[in-house]
Amino acid sequence: MSKYTEDNIKTLDWREHIRKRPGMYIGKLGNGSAQDDGIYVLVKEILDNSIDEHMMGFGKKIEIKLEEKRVVVRDYGRGIPLGKVIDCVSKINTGGKYDSDAFQKSVGLNGVGTKAVNALSAYFKVQSFRDGETKVAEFNQGVITNDEPIAKTSERNGTLTIFEPDNDVFVNYKYNPDFLEDLIWNYAFLNAGLKIKFNGKEYFSENGLLDLLRFKTNKTNIRYPIIHLKGNDIEVALTHSNQYGEEYYSFVNGQNTTQGGTHLSAFRESVVKVARDFYGKDFDSADVRASIVATVSIRVQEPVFESQTKTKLGSQQVAPGGLSIRAFVNDFIKTELDNYLHRNPEVAKAIEARILQSEKERKEISVIKKLANQKARKANLHNKKLRDCRVHFIDQKKDNRYETTLFITEGDSASGSLTKARDVQTQAVFSLRGKPLNCYKLTKKVVYENEEFNLLQHALDIEDGIENLRYNKIVIATDADVDGMHIRLLLMTFFLQFFPDVVKQGHLYVLETPLFRVRNKKKTVYCYSEKEKQRAIKSLGSKPEITRFKGLGEISPDEFGQFIGSNMRAEPVSLRSETSIDDVLAYYMGKNTADRQKFIVDNLRVESDTVEGEALETETA
Repeated sequence: MSKYTEDNIKTLDWREHIRKRPGMYIGKLGNGSAQDDGIYVLVKEILDNSIDEHMMGFGKKIEIKLEEKRVVVRDYGRGIPLGKVIDCVSKINTGGKYDSDAFQKSVGLNGVGTKAVNALSAYFKVQSFRDGETKVAEFNQGVITNDEPIAKTSERNGTLTIFEPDNDVFVNYKYNPDFLEDLIWNYAFLNAGLKIKFNGKEYFSENGLLDLLRFKTNKTNIRYPIIHLKGNDIEVALTHSNQYGEEYYSFVNGQNTTQGGTHLSAFRESVVKVARDFYGKDFDSADVRASIVATVSIRVQEPVFESQTKTKLGSQQVAPGGLSIRAFVNDFIKTELDNYLHRNPEVAKAIEARILQSEKERKEISVIKKLANQKARKANLHNKKLRDCRVHFIDQKKDNRYETTLFITEGDSASGSLTKARDVQTQAVFSLRGKPLNCYKLTKKVVYENEEFNLLQHALDIEDGIENLRYNKIVIATDADVDGMHIRLLLMTFFLQFFPDVVKQGHLYVLETPLFRVRNKKKTVYCYSEKEKQRAIKSLGSKPEITRFKGLGEISPDEFGQFIGSNMRAEPVSLRSETSIDDVLAYYMGKNTADRQKFIVDNLRVESDTVEGEALETETA
């Protein structure tokens, strides 16, 4: 047994602790392929400070630039007090958010966020402009490299922050501008009147959460005009759509609480209670909330979040007036939503019709659902389709829960190689029998009638929503041929049609595997495109051996392990905020064959490339 002495007790300085335990400060690391990856949390931590300045009445504009891996943020608030610039970005538990007079109802509370960005950046610069003077400091991994004296300036008051995430921490990372755009839109919607410029494009909202819901929903897909309710420190917008599931966007002090919390739970509870009281019927809560699309935002002093990343509110007793969060939200919804329904009888009729439709659909499938679930429970005892892993996404105490992945494969040969190569702790495999059913325009009854779909939803545990989702990543792993592409499309249709939150919350991916193996006696190169193959041939020379992988089953387990580990290439299936799921599915899966054919013909292109000056063979895409 090893000895436990004074020598085993270690004291880390602030930057060493952040770099050694980054998950405590920014959640998971990731490489930028998911919206909650660490590199986006770094951007958010800097932006939160600028937003807090705006909320306090200082600065109506924020400018953001993304230059490959470098992020530049300039606000026009008060600017950090010049004598404390270095302390505010490098001394833990130091900041202005502890003073409730200087910052009320802010997101930042613990004096940690900016320090985490500094410690986890290969380059970090902060510059404060304040009353005609400026102070600049630069850092590398939290270590100061440049401390300039205070100088005169003609710049407007505010703060400039520049940082570049450290490649040693965020391996092979890349920013997805679409994810940043979603983040920025949320800030704009939550701060009506604030102008945010991102790479030259302006983001601005006049109507707050009403604009957010208009942006997130297609007006042809909602059952009645959006209800917009606004009070002191609370704002709500809601409607019902034609899609399955519930969809919520919740915020606390401008922070997007993607995992909800006490405020969202209170909102969901309140909507059901108001509907039951208004219509005088004991509706099932699932029928009231089915297909609801809503956003709720509250502002409170000193909110308590369940982690440093602030994705779930845990506060109970910090609402205005000393009320509990639950009571504060319940009182507001009970009064304002009830009043709205009385004043707008047409909307009230539309809501009742939607509830009754959900009730009818639920009862119609209840019998088949019961039988299907009984079969699924029996199948789960010996589910040959699922090779499960040991850790799951719902295991809150497991540090590696973010790594949990379910690979959906076609056929036994592909799943065999994957199963042998996988990490049994965090990677599971679900094997399809063949091409799944095209479920576009079908009702949810088909999920229970189709054995594979039913087993898949049970494997994921998403039958009643994604709160209990068992895997953080759902990766479609199919052959890189026409049939494989078709299976991808059919699976995407399944999720978008019946479980859109899986896609909207960034859990669905498509696995990229190499098309070619190019090797000689000394080196092996795996290539994901014709272009990469030609480069590999050029670099290896002497007529290397070239293998074309026609299917996943041709890749040996030893090789497969290299493609599903830390360097796995998995492209997220993402939707732009303004994209309508109905429109996407109608185009790709609907009966508009002529339109699709015309698009393909019009967009055929011939490409050529060169490798070190030599022409490659022409490709047709």
